[in-house]
Amino acid sequence: MYEPIRTKSVHTMAEPVRGGHGPRRSRGQELDIRLAGHLTALLTVTDELRALTPSAELDDAARRLAARVERLRGGHAPLRAVPTVADGGPARVHALHQRAHMLAGQALVVAGSRGDTAGAALAEGRLRAHAAALGITDDI
Repeated sequence: MYEPIRTKSVHTMAEPVRGGHGPRRSRGQELDIRLAGHLTALLTVTDELRALTPSAELDDAARRLAARVERLRGGHAPLRAVPTVADGGPARVHALHQRAHMLAGQALVVAGSRGDTAGAALAEGRLRAHAAALGITDDI
């Protein structure tokens, strides 16, 4: 009645991740993917801020973020969204700086876990810049 399957399926690609599907990745690869994601999100917020409050500092930050993401993704440039400049009031700018500050902090943690000094330095610089824009000081 029942004949066991004796050959491997043609649909099997690689060993699955613990309890999941797809190929197994190293911890370093997972951290690189996570760091690239945080930096890409930070780049998106930076592009929004550039549209609302253009500055050479934000232009430089966007260029450096894009270059770092490209390195992390093996030469693939990050996808860039067209900024939505619907409401450019001070509250919107403040909210974007808060979001960027949070994303830079997350990127800093992941870069530190990975031992990525260049990524950590970039994230720390963005963290400080957005903290300054928010009026957050180190005098705690």
